[in-house]
Amino acid sequence: MSVVTRAAVEAALSQYTDPHLNQDPVSAGCVREVDIQGGQVKVRVQLGYAAGLFKSGWAQMLQMALENLDGVERAQVQVDCVIEAHKAQDQVPALSNVKNVIAVASGKGGVGKSTTAANLALALAREGAKVGILDADIYGPSQGIMFGIAEGTRPHVKDQKWFVPLKAHGVEVMSMAFLTDENTPVVWRGPMVSGALLQLITQTAWDDLDYLVVDMPPGTGDIQLTLAQKVPVAGAVIVTTPQDLALLDAKKGVEMFRKVNIPVLGVVENMAVHICSNCGHAEHLFGEGGGEKLAVQFGVDLLASLPLSMAIRMQSDGGKPTAIADPESQIAMIYQEIARGVGARIAQGGAQQAMPSIEISED
Repeated sequence: MSVVTRAAVEAALSQYTDPHLNQDPVSAGCVREVDIQGGQVKVRVQLGYAAGLFKSGWAQMLQMALENLDGVERAQVQVDCVIEAHKAQDQVPALSNVKNVIAVASGKGGVGKSTTAANLALALAREGAKVGILDADIYGPSQGIMFGIAEGTRPHVKDQKWFVPLKAHGVEVMSMAFLTDENTPVVWRGPMVSGALLQLITQTAWDDLDYLVVDMPPGTGDIQLTLAQKVPVAGAVIVTTPQDLALLDAKKGVEMFRKVNIPVLGVVENMAVHICSNCGHAEHLFGEGGGEKLAVQFGVDLLASLPLSMAIRMQSDGGKPTAIADPESQIAMIYQEIARGVGARIAQGGAQQAMPSIEISED
């Protein structure tokens, strides 16, 4: 019988690539423990991102690889997810009780940014992370509706200083809509909005979150710049549609984050294709391949390409976004892949490496 060595174990593990890190577990530094007792091998792998729905299958795959080694009688692989706080932009103080802040932004409104932010937060929670979402879209807050929070619900105030965020579907939620009348528009100038928003961010009593998803206002103006400079953002996700006008504005969003040294984690393309519910015919109503061109032009990843779907709209309007309303659907699985990809990219420090994109076709 062959003697099992650590080198042989690592060589076997290195044959498999983590699809979210785009590296094998050895090269990625995920192998934390190798215990060899004759023909018994135990390996502990630690992922730096939320992957609760992925880690079991990943452990089984690595276990099979080890059990195919000469001399191995039995292998055991344990995969843990440990999410650490990662460095944000320089000279920005950390946010109390929040490890990583993810900004979800768009160059213009109407591209599905808030829907993406809600499903990203819920998908991260489904992967086992502690998640909050901050609705920073002061003029058009919508997260309360998407999370099914009844109109007129107000957050409790703790010690006359801290807002206690509301909780829905396992996610902590905070929005200016909870502090104002939903039927009355916020008629404020930019500095007033920026001040109120910073107060909302810094005076919310988040409960030791792994990720805080910030649903940014659309555009690249004063409010967005203030947020980017005052909030410790670990990375940004840009949402767009294939339409040329949306892509033009999305490019400005990418450049804005780069100028303030915030890594762009990737691009999500919404409304990429419409598939007729009657005949199955696919039409690219807003153009084709725009998100991919944007990603290539700026050297970032196209995280996913999502269809123009009535189900996504109805589920969001009904207070249960797709990630939890229909968790086994193809679209929900894409949101889970986005969540794992975003978390993995943050764990890598926002490093720009090629990752596979996910696209829905008529097949």
